[in-house]
Amino acid sequence: MKKKKILFISQEIAPYVEENELANIGRNLPQGIQENGREIRTFMPKFGCINERRNQLHEVIRLSGMNLIIDDNDHPLIIKVGSIPTARMQVYFIDSEDFFQRKAIFHCEKGKFFEDNDERSIFFARGVLETVKKLGWVPDIIHCHGWMTSLVPLYIKSSYSKEPIFENSKVVYSLYNNDFDKALNSDFAKKAFMDDMRDEDLAKYNDSSFVGINKAAMELSDAVIKASESIHPDLEAHFQGIDKPKLDYQSPEDYIAAYNDFYDEVLEMSEVLQD
Repeated sequence: MKKKKILFISQEIAPYVEENELANIGRNLPQGIQENGREIRTFMPKFGCINERRNQLHEVIRLSGMNLIIDDNDHPLIIKVGSIPTARMQVYFIDSEDFFQRKAIFHCEKGKFFEDNDERSIFFARGVLETVKKLGWVPDIIHCHGWMTSLVPLYIKSSYSKEPIFENSKVVYSLYNNDFDKALNSDFAKKAFMDDMRDEDLAKYNDSSFVGINKAAMELSDAVIKASESIHPDLEAHFQGIDKPKLDYQSPEDYIAAYNDFYDEVLEMSEVLQD
């Protein structure tokens, strides 16, 4: 029986950034799932605070070199890779001189939310999907972690839905307690537009607040996980009311096994629907 393939897309992964709940799950979950016999690929942004020499990152020339157009501007895509030796786990990094050279992650030194965080999240989501296409690696499940991945469900269900790489992929979206106060730019949905998108799906992202984009991601995903014990009340209510496979909060001791079983549940349901 072929190993099931899980693609992890995480906005933060320890030890490349400071430890927090999302970054720790981004670090430990792929390793645990790999040890459970799955094949994995893991992606995160190459934030400027990540020391390339210390972490032994190097550019993957065969994957780099394409340009992504966002709001009529060309942005070269650079792919780098590193590994966590203790985990026997590779991490692919989405890099861009335009978006990921600054030392801070989401806020400037004065604590102001970066104005281009909308375009950074668009570039990251599209960069991952284009790189996976180039790898020729077909994921059974795409597991998204953090608001920066909120567009992935939209892209998989629209512009990338006819790609052989993704046509049978199921999207799992995890909700975290990592609110940001200021909404992304009001034209976020317009900038995110690609061919073959349905107006009603794109419109879900017109509310570019933290709550709005997470709700949109939930609506377009195949399954949802509550990754933090406490999340925004509006997201909690939406999570409780949504009619699709979902997994409630799991403790740090239990979540890897629970997520592994949940992947099987999502895959089994999709096989039943296909039959």
